Amino acid sequence: MAKITQAKREAWLARLTDRLRPHFLAAGYTVPDKVRVSCGWPSKGGLAPLRRVGGQCWYADNSADNTAEIFISPTVDDVMDVAHILAHELVHATLGPGYGHGPVFRKCATAIGLEGPMRSTVASEAFKRAVQPMLNRMGDYGHASLGGDAQVAGAPKKQAARLLKVICRHRGDECGYTVRITRKWLDAGAPICPLHDEPMMEAV
Repeated sequence: MAKITQAKREAWLARLTDRLRPHFLAAGYTVPDKVRVSCGWPSKGGLAPLRRVGGQCWYADNSADNTAEIFISPTVDDVMDVAHILAHELVHATLGPGYGHGPVFRKCATAIGLEGPMRSTVASEAFKRAVQPMLNRMGDYGHASLGGDAQVAGAPKKQAARLLKVICRHRGDECGYTVRITRKWLDAGAPICPLHDEPMMEAV
């Protein structure tokens, strides 16, 4: 029977949350008692090629049992990355709604050792020094990154790169010679019509 690691993974996240509580307290902030942390996809941006979302916090008032829910993206498996993403989301859970990534958020985030743009904070060296000993004692996260070109079961097959039709318009008339080409290569340089030795153009 295959070894089930999900319970280990969620327990690991719960332990890390508890170990981060004194770190917040030392900075003057108290993490709420009722926080659940899971490995799961954010509501959007989970596989976005740019500005991929690493975590998300749902405030306690969204939950039927008044518990803040934090999700760490399945694309993340580096434990220090998990730690600083979790810390970022715990800032949201600690402050509650209404602060976004503004000055109040910045004050808390920088106090616990996060830095960079507030929407996408990273671990400062001070944060790493404080948190690395915790991670060393916690063992394996029990998760392997998901992402890349992976397909969700049952989802339609991803379409290959879209091919554009380019044509020759010799003296304003379509000569009949056509080529299919990707946007990448069309932007690099239009094909040359072999009949008229002229650059071709995208059909509209």
